[in-house]
Amino acid sequence: MAELRWNPLTKDWVMIASHRQNRPQMPKDWCPFCPGPDNDKVPKSFTVHKHDNDFPALSQNPPEPDDVETRIYKTKPSYGKCEVILYSPEHTVTLPELSVPHIRELVDLWTNRFEEISADPKIKYVFIFENRGDVVGVTMPHPHGQIYGYSVVPKKLELEMESCKEHFDETHHCLICDMLEDEVKAEKRIIFENDDFIVFLPFYCEYPYGIYIAAKRHYQNLTQMTDKEKTSLASALKEAAGTLDSLFDYPFPYMMCMYQNPVNGEDVSDYYHFHIAFYPPMRSADKQKFNASSETGAWAHCNPTAPEEKAVELRAAHEKFVKKMNG
Repeated sequence: MAELRWNPLTKDWVMIASHRQNRPQMPKDWCPFCPGPDNDKVPKSFTVHKHDNDFPALSQNPPEPDDVETRIYKTKPSYGKCEVILYSPEHTVTLPELSVPHIRELVDLWTNRFEEISADPKIKYVFIFENRGDVVGVTMPHPHGQIYGYSVVPKKLELEMESCKEHFDETHHCLICDMLEDEVKAEKRIIFENDDFIVFLPFYCEYPYGIYIAAKRHYQNLTQMTDKEKTSLASALKEAAGTLDSLFDYPFPYMMCMYQNPVNGEDVSDYYHFHIAFYPPMRSADKQKFNASSETGAWAHCNPTAPEEKAVELRAAHEKFVKKMNG
């Protein structure tokens, strides 16, 4: 079964994809993402690579939904695109262990896929993300991220757009530009920055180590970056992930999400702004921050730590990573 079902309480679409329940764990003695003589799923040699998801929740040839609609409940085909982005042919390498030129090739591939998926007029949002670590449900440990092309703008993104538009209508300013201005003035939540990006724990941070990467210049997506900005993004990603790994000296689990403008719809260029958020599910080296009843049932997040205090830890971890990187 693969279809979208309407939740009338939240006015949002839910992906029903029961076929994904049977997707495999990574075999102990073989990886489908590693190049090899017996693997025709990936090229024999690559730096980064796009691979169509073998168990997609969305497809460009979706089945017809089951005949289960009522006067309240609606369904629609699970139209969209699901891709896997392989970061490296090496099975155990991590994002911060890759060179900046290597990560720059990843940024270029993301840009290419954003353009390609956006060319489908039925796609309304292109979401680039990475799940890292067993604790967030990763079944394939080979370094990779994913891209989903949705036929609707997901509810959280819809709310962000509405907030940004409301702020722009009232002030003629970009909300995220104004947020960055406040963060720069406060200073104490900034972890590091380079010429083109600021890496910080936001004022309202929902996770103890939930760092953001935000563009200093106002633009909406990867395709609008200059060549220099793409290389700066590669550097910022390496250092951000390396900072998290340096906190407790192990590969830190996280969900990394890239926020760009919706596609094939309203022009949001005046008021939306490119940024990336990390959602690491740990509150210390050995304690997980669970999204329990308040977070899940009421969407009322509670961060058990102060962002200003955690920023001190993160700045120290960043300094540690940079010394290691340059050593």
